[in-house]
Amino acid sequence: MRNAAGMLGMIGGLIGILVGFVGYGYVEVTTARPEVGEIFGLLDNPGFIQFASFIAPLLAIAGGAMAKSRALWGGVLMLLSCAAFYTAFGFNLGTMFPIGFVGLGGVLAIAAGKPDEDKAHF
Repeated sequence: MRNAAGMLGMIGGLIGILVGFVGYGYVEVTTARPEVGEIFGLLDNPGFIQFASFIAPLLAIAGGAMAKSRALWGGVLMLLSCAAFYTAFGFNLGTMFPIGFVGLGGVLAIAAGKPDEDKAHF
């Protein structure tokens, strides 16, 4: 389960980087050109969107990397990443795979209470 959690966290984080680029870029474009925001819609909290665009993929990749050795910590980081993606961008076509992969990876990592190794986190 730890290997699956690690792979899901890494894949979800890499897809999440693309979501982060789009989110951060849209904030920058609407800041530089307010008329774009008037046409396509203004953001309620652009500072949080920029923060989540950076931190959510970072947490997903770090959690996926930790899943094998420290499954509990890695799982918590992946679930925090999943929450950041959902809070900043919502659940839509662009975020369904990062949210799904990272959320499932976090659950699998936390559920790995009795691993093949001697070190369990419960």
